[in-house]
This record gives sequence, C-alpha cells and structure tokens, in this order.
Amino acid sequence: MVWWRSILVVLVGISGARAADWPQWLGPTRDGASGETVAAWTEAPKVLWRQAIGEGHSSPVVADGRVFVHARVKDKEEEEVLAFDVKTGNSLWKKSYSRGSFSNIFGNGPRGTPAVAGDHVFTFGVTGFLSCWEAKTGKLVWQVNTLKDFNAKNLFFGMSVSPLVVDNDLVLVNVGGAGASLVAFQTKTGQVAWKKLDDKASYSSPILVGEGRNRQAIFLTQQGLESVNPSDGNLYWHYPFVDALSESSTTPVVAGGTLMASSITLGSVGLQMDNKDGRHSVKEVWKSPDLTCYFSTPVAVDKDHIFVVTGTKPPSLNIKADLHCVEAPTGKTLWQKTGVGKYHATLLRTGNNKLLMLDDAGHLILLEPNFKEYRELCRAKVCGETWAHPALSDGRLFVRDRDALICLQLGP
Repeated sequence: MVWWRSILVVLVGISGARAADWPQWLGPTRDGASGETVAAWTEAPKVLWRQAIGEGHSSPVVADGRVFVHARVKDKEEEEVLAFDVKTGNSLWKKSYSRGSFSNIFGNGPRGTPAVAGDHVFTFGVTGFLSCWEAKTGKLVWQVNTLKDFNAKNLFFGMSVSPLVVDNDLVLVNVGGAGASLVAFQTKTGQVAWKKLDDKASYSSPILVGEGRNRQAIFLTQQGLESVNPSDGNLYWHYPFVDALSESSTTPVVAGGTLMASSITLGSVGLQMDNKDGRHSVKEVWKSPDLTCYFSTPVAVDKDHIFVVTGTKPPSLNIKADLHCVEAPTGKTLWQKTGVGKYHATLLRTGNNKLLMLDDAGHLILLEPNFKEYRELCRAKVCGETWAHPALSDGRLFVRDRDALICLQLGP
C-alpha cells in the first residue's frame, strides 16, 4: 500500500537521522519502529550507565552520539534540557529556563518529547514554552511562550504535544488557541510560518503521512482528527472525535491504508485514507468502543495488524492496562492479554519483527507478535515506575523512571 511505504520514507527524510538514531517521539519514523534487532535475553540486560535526572514523562531521544532529556528542575518552577554522552553517560551540558507555575497530582515535569533536527533540539514544556537549542552546546537559539502569545489555556495535565519537525524548516505543535490551534514555527528564528483552526489542544502528538505534494500532517485535537498541508496549514479533512474527558493522548497510527485513532472514553476508530485527483479524504470503516487507549500509542507490526494497549474507561475503579492484537482493516480484536500494566505500557517494534513492551512498573518484556496468542519470550525488571517511552539506538535502550535515565545493553 502506498500509505504504508510513504510514511516510512517521509519521516526518515525529515528527521535527517542516521540509522542508529532515535531523534524524536516514537523514533526515526515516528511510529514506534526501529531497524535494530533484539534477541531474547537469558539474564537481565546489563546497565551500562545511570544518571539522576529531574521528574517528567518526556521520553529520551538520541542523535549524533548524544542523548537528550527534558525534565523539571527539583523544587523550582523551572525546566531543563540535559545532554549526555551516549556511550559513557557523561554530562555534556545542562540548560534551564523559568516556566511559570504548574502542579498536578500525576507529575510536575514536562510530557512532550524533544525532537532533534540538524544541529538543533526542539522542546515543548508543560506550560507551553517552545524552545530551540544548539545540540552541541545547549545554547538557547529562540523560545516562544505559546500559551501567552496565542491566548491559549493550559491543559489539566499540562501541555504534552511532542514537536514535529518538517524538512528541518518548520516545527509544528498543537497550541490550542483561537485561530491558532495548529501552529508552525520557522526552525531558524521561531517566527510563525502559519497558524490555523480553533480546536483546543489535546495531549496527542501529530504525525506526517505521504510524499511530496501528497503529504499530510495529522493532528488529534480536542475536537477530532485534523489533516492539513504541513507547508501552509490548509485543511484537507476533518473527522470529529471528541473525548468526553478531553483526554485524547495517543498518537494516530497508520497500518496499510488504515489510520487508527483512539481515546479513553470513545475507544478507537479506523479510517480508510484516500487521495483522488489530489484531494485527500477519509472514510470511517470501523469503530471499537472497547479499544480505549489512555496514553500508550499503538504500534503496527504490518499493514494488517496493530498491537494496542488499552486503559480502563472511567469511572471504573478496576484500573488495569490490557494488550490487544487487532486487525487493522476491521478493528477486530484477535486476542487480548489482561493486566500488562496498571495505567500504561509502551510498545516498540524491532527490526527483526519483535515487540519490546515496557510496563509502568518497570518490567521490560520481549514479545513475538503472534496473531493467534500472546507469546512472551523473556522479561526483566529494568527500572522503577515509569510512563515514559524508551529509546532504542545502536544496541542500547534508554529508559527513564522517576529518578534516573538508564542506559541498557540490548545488542552487541
């Protein structure tokens, strides 16, 4: 299918990353997939190094021999960006900035994951500060207070979108202001390139689909799925998808020609994407109210199958996360494994077609993505409680828990 091939081609191109890098949210192709092989282990993966860091649910990213983390400065209304040497864990630089007041029972640190493009790192903080840093030195190039500049309100759990960099020229975020729901900034200056729509922000991050003139930036806002031209923000299509608690958090995922979106109260929807005579469109092909994703993004293992971690739909007090194997074209659940986490578990597809799952208690599990049954190959306790997605780069897995960034040896 054209869509399945093109999302890989385009996202690799925009990241400018080497094969081993993990430079943005959900990796080089922004879909939770890695080209690296991971073999079953007989002993727990070796800890190569560990560094204490501040709190946050933001994921680590890796580029050009450096690993970057976004965190809160302890006991201060400040956030900081830290850079470490990938091999040794030695600190390379640390830069902080004042962010304004924010407090939440589920953590006070940043949620959005940095994006590395070219020589710069882009971060989006929990109070809406979009920043550009020099990757080598940590020098602040520019910073925008998006909530103030676009008269937008912060979310209950804090701003959470992970920036999407397009062609190293534009950085896109869901701000949520009137006339400025979606905003593109020039990467060199931080100046506004375009701003569109009135949707309020969600906790979800956008993806880029297609090639050349057929590219679409797809956002899941509070009001639904919005497909826009990434160059100018012009709307291609809108699909209403309004979560009852305004807690849409998962990133849309593509398998073959099917686009899947999900939230905690609505469940999931499958949309068939089409492009006729240069006109993009989608058609609903299935709905599944039981596939209630909280904040774990599904991962496609091929054009016909998606692995999905769901959360417990409120107001139930029987809180648990379940793993589902789902047919992408139909939304049919082929099997379900209950209790793979409490709220959450992350998924990552390896180059040898295995699945790495990190649950929120800190257990790392290697799975065979079998379409008939749950098949676990091995597991190990690798960190403390965590909601952050890991990063896989050059045989090393970087995991983040409440206290530390940990580098694990997974490959030769």
